[in-house]
Amino acid sequence: QVTLVESGGGLVQPGGSLRLSCVASGITFGAYTMMWYRQAPGKLRELITSITSVGDSNYADSVKGRFTVSRDDAKNTTYLQMNSLKPEDTAVYFCIANNEKFGYDYWGQGTQVTVSS
Repeated sequence: QVTLVESGGGLVQPGGSLRLSCVASGITFGAYTMMWYRQAPGKLRELITSITSVGDSNYADSVKGRFTVSRDDAKNTTYLQMNSLKPEDTAVYFCIANNEKFGYDYWGQGTQVTVSS
């Protein structure tokens, strides 16, 4: 059984930081690109960052320079370091594992991030 479990969300003031973690089980972690999406109320789901099995990363313009994605294959874990948070970063954040050879995805259940004073 494949599971992706996100953690680290919560309430933070504008300008603050959070680090999200996503632990995967049931997959060969090194065969997957890891991605983070977010969905704010009333908005479409947004791909914000990805990191391939060899460590190449990409970022949406909305988070570039503020968020950093990383992975630790020994721990089957991907991280999202979020700095300089803004109220518009408020959303549910989802971790996704995308199989690089066959293209299918596994999704986590999401973790809520709220940026508010």
